[in-house]
Amino acid sequence: MRKLIILVCCFLGFTISAQIDGVGINTTEPKSTLDINGNLSLKVVSLNGGASTTATPIDDGVYINLTPTAGSPQFILPNASNFPGRIYVLRNISDTVIAEIYSFGGLLFAGDSSGTSTPPIEMDPDTAGNGGDVTKTLIFISDGTNWTFGMLGF
Repeated sequence: MRKLIILVCCFLGFTISAQIDGVGINTTEPKSTLDINGNLSLKVVSLNGGASTTATPIDDGVYINLTPTAGSPQFILPNASNFPGRIYVLRNISDTVIAEIYSFGGLLFAGDSSGTSTPPIEMDPDTAGNGGDVTKTLIFISDGTNWTFGMLGF
């Protein structure tokens, strides 16, 4: 019985070490830790804004539709130091109200500057009905200390 347990442990050890190099989805030769050869779908989360003392926490999902309303336009990112590498793609889906972004912890750096931005980060609505301002959709990335944000320009 003891030999069987040792054999099983060795087999599991080889199996686990084989997965460390990379996992491929729709590829047999992954080039990264996770290599996806195909489309990627993300859960879409929708959040309603909060008032100045009760900003709505952003804590779930990657692609998030923000719905600010008059009197409740505020959303707050988690503390960047608790979530190193976390990425959020935020989109203000309102046609009339600016979404305001704050952080529970960590400074906010615009990706095109070296200085910090003073909260709130304002995400403009689509008042012209043409798809919106460049700040209608922003990406936020935690470096483990602060948040860096920028537009998704194509």
